Amino acid sequence: MTISTANAVWNGTLKEGDGTMKLGSEPAVFPFTFASRFGDGKETNPEELIGAAQAGCFSMFLAALLGKDGYSPKRIATSARVHLEEGPTITTIELETEAEVGGIDEVTFMEYVQNAEKNCPVSKALASVERKVKATLLG
Repeated sequence: MTISTANAVWNGTLKEGDGTMKLGSEPAVFPFTFASRFGDGKETNPEELIGAAQAGCFSMFLAALLGKDGYSPKRIATSARVHLEEGPTITTIELETEAEVGGIDEVTFMEYVQNAEKNCPVSKALASVERKVKATLLG
């Protein structure tokens, strides 16, 4: 299997400092600050990256499950809202997905959605975090 890499650097104190995060496969550097994590800063934050990872993993895993059973998803689009509460603690991740999949009924589709939410690798890694999924099957 594969090993993915990322790194982060933080400079200074918590509130006055700043940092950067870099994905191993991406030349871009993503700045982050106290304000971007806990306030109205415009940079990214770790929770956004976790949300992107959760949304991407869920979408890919759902496509894999559907494809394994002969369904051909045309498109699966998923967004994530990651809730950072007191502690600070990530308490909830809300996924919202829309999928274009021919030849499947709503009930069967929702069974695949629940399987993907529970069993994609990122969901397993974040097992202690509550996840909610709103899924829409498009014509």
